[in-house]
Amino acid sequence: MREVEERFGMVKRFAGCFEDHRDEERIEHRVEELVGQRVFGLALGYEDLNDHDDLRRDALLALLVGKEDPSGQDRVRRRDRGKALAGKSTLNRLELTGEQADAGHRYKKIVARDEAIESLFVALFLQLQGEAPERVVLDLDATDDPLHGQQEGRFFHGYYREYCYLPLYIFCGDHLLCAKLRQADRDAASGSVEELERIVEAIRERWPEVPILVRADSGFCREEIMAWCERHGVDYLLGLAKNARLKEAIGEELAEAKRQYEESGEASRVFKDFRYRTRTSWSRERRVVGKAEHLSKGGNPRFVVTSLSAEEIEARPLYEQVYCARGEMENRIKEQQLCLFADRTSASVMRANQLRLWFSSMAYVLMQALRQYGLKGTEMERAQCDTIRVKLLKIGARVTLSVRRILVQMAGGCPYQEIFIRAWRNLQALDPLRC
Repeated sequence: MREVEERFGMVKRFAGCFEDHRDEERIEHRVEELVGQRVFGLALGYEDLNDHDDLRRDALLALLVGKEDPSGQDRVRRRDRGKALAGKSTLNRLELTGEQADAGHRYKKIVARDEAIESLFVALFLQLQGEAPERVVLDLDATDDPLHGQQEGRFFHGYYREYCYLPLYIFCGDHLLCAKLRQADRDAASGSVEELERIVEAIRERWPEVPILVRADSGFCREEIMAWCERHGVDYLLGLAKNARLKEAIGEELAEAKRQYEESGEASRVFKDFRYRTRTSWSRERRVVGKAEHLSKGGNPRFVVTSLSAEEIEARPLYEQVYCARGEMENRIKEQQLCLFADRTSASVMRANQLRLWFSSMAYVLMQALRQYGLKGTEMERAQCDTIRVKLLKIGARVTLSVRRILVQMAGGCPYQEIFIRAWRNLQALDPLRC
């Protein structure tokens, strides 16, 4: 983990998005150390702030965070000696600092700058990507973040049947570009154009000639998004909710799919490429691809709308190879929610919960860099974060502290030692100047 940070400087740059109004002469924990402690803690599986009352004594975590005295023996107050890192209360103040806090506030003085953090995720994607790709595919999706208290911005969502937040995620492949916490009393696509606008602008500044495709399910099939893409030369491929008119348009194909199923006894698909326009909500006619599918349970029609022409790609590969690939993004969301605790939004105010989501997001970016560069060419290069954590990060060792060094003695029988060594060597071979 430290090798990843030294090569790419992610946590350091993340800490640079915070404004520190504390008195320099009284600071024991720099912003970079506080932010690093929280991010590395999430990556290592410590989801609660309460965990840090024990972790503050962890010399290896202190070394990872960058403490000059990982033993904590040089702390100013006697009661803090032996505890190199910050406790839960200090980290909690970091999360609860208001947007308008300044040096005049008594306790909460480290302010997160939202725009800088949002821009950083895009900048890190461009940094990790390296060379320009053939095409940038931006996957958008919304998910539920269940709430179990009286948090600010709490609303009941009819589809999920629970009180929740409705965060917006934007990924490019495995890379996270946006994690925006939103109230659940809005459309799934709300705010998408604003996020796309800043992301596309940053991408085109770096790669002006690379084509961009926006991909999402039917929850994002909105005139506002499609019109914006058309005005700015961005392609889109969006799910389209079925209705009576659409099903009528592929009626013959549905009958043919049923006939093929009855003959073969296996699921059958027939595709139709046609032009379509809604009665009132769309400003123009657009290309729609209908999938007429028949399964053992009956007909299963599906539709997508796209700006890609039939000359560029035919109906079947458009749906099966390009559109269906967006399902991989849902795995990345689950990975962040379940493995890196993005759903631990239990603070009382929404701003603090957004910051918690960003801490989790930065932990994901850190783990993705480890996966992309450290684990490249190993059997774990596609492993989920919790698998990497259990098999490579949370392993047994004997730690001995002396005046001059920290000695870590690892078990010779560790089953994944070859992958561990190869990952370390892969990271050592990287040029630190990449960041």
